[in-house]
Amino acid sequence: MATDFTRLPLRGEQDALHVVVESPRGSTVKLKYDSKLQAFMLSRPLTRGFRYPFDWGFIPSTKGPDGDPLDALVYWDVPTWPGVVLPCRALGVLQVDQKKRDSKSGERERNDRLLLVPVNATRSDHLNSYQDLSQREREELEHFFLAVVHFADKDARILGWDGPDAAERMVQQYALKED
Repeated sequence: MATDFTRLPLRGEQDALHVVVESPRGSTVKLKYDSKLQAFMLSRPLTRGFRYPFDWGFIPSTKGPDGDPLDALVYWDVPTWPGVVLPCRALGVLQVDQKKRDSKSGERERNDRLLLVPVNATRSDHLNSYQDLSQREREELEHFFLAVVHFADKDARILGWDGPDAAERMVQQYALKED
């Protein structure tokens, strides 16, 4: 029997947020979990020369403004693989808006990216907020997210960064209600 990764519990032990990895660090393709097929599918190749700088995935049991689970980037130096569930803590949110899917009128929607770190990544114990990353590193992440969608007709814009409390509020706001 297959597992619907989008319906896994939002949180685990010690209230850590679960992140389901779709595209691992170093991947040159964007993988996307398809809950109908209960499989990881190829979404698209990244722009030539790009690869994911960190594990990329989603927070299960959430649904963001774009209709998908909340996006998550796991900041650490180890690649995993699709389907791995990482218990994490929030460092912040990269606020992004983009052209709404299938919008002829140019309507925009939010598509923020949560920045998290695994709770058991001891080399990252000193990180408490996105502000603990250098300005250069934050700008590189912003550039990465804009560049990888450049040819996808999304017209993404960076709106700014917010801290771990904003990330937690966002998770609470978009958490699926239990049936």
